[in-house]
Amino acid sequence: MPAIISRRLRAAVGLLAMTLGTQVLGSPAPGAHMPAPALAGRIFQGEPFDLNAWRGKVVVLNFWASWCEPCRAEMPLLDTLQRDYRERGVIVLGLSADDRHDRKEAFKAAQGVGYITGMLSDASINGFGAPQVLPLTYIIDGTGTVTAVLRANRGTLSAEQLRAAVERALGAALPAAKS
Repeated sequence: MPAIISRRLRAAVGLLAMTLGTQVLGSPAPGAHMPAPALAGRIFQGEPFDLNAWRGKVVVLNFWASWCEPCRAEMPLLDTLQRDYRERGVIVLGLSADDRHDRKEAFKAAQGVGYITGMLSDASINGFGAPQVLPLTYIIDGTGTVTAVLRANRGTLSAEQLRAAVERALGAALPAAKS
């Protein structure tokens, strides 16, 4: 039990430090109808990712942590979404906000999913800043615009809410794709 408390305390302190750093730099988290900021880094397998490289696709960006029960409850929903929407150009990226010292726990938690996962601390560019609440999910359309922000403090995320937000983003990207 003390190890769990210690891990959670380190993660909370890490989130607070990232939050304070974000506030000092003055880069608030984006809201709906705003351009998605830059985000690039490496996934758990070591391969690089860059949000800008996925223009033309809908991206579901989920911030989570291994110790966060609501986060873990959303992982199967995100996994199903990735399988069901992959052929329609949807990419799910889950970034753990765990402390660097808890990398093993985050990696282990991500083993059961088929979508792209990594550590937020491994991001070389992070215009999103630190998540203020976990889980936190951004739906980004093919033009690079945030079309929805889904937060845990608004209740448990359902598969229907997630799919509806993705469908809206897919619809929003259609006019741009036709031009």
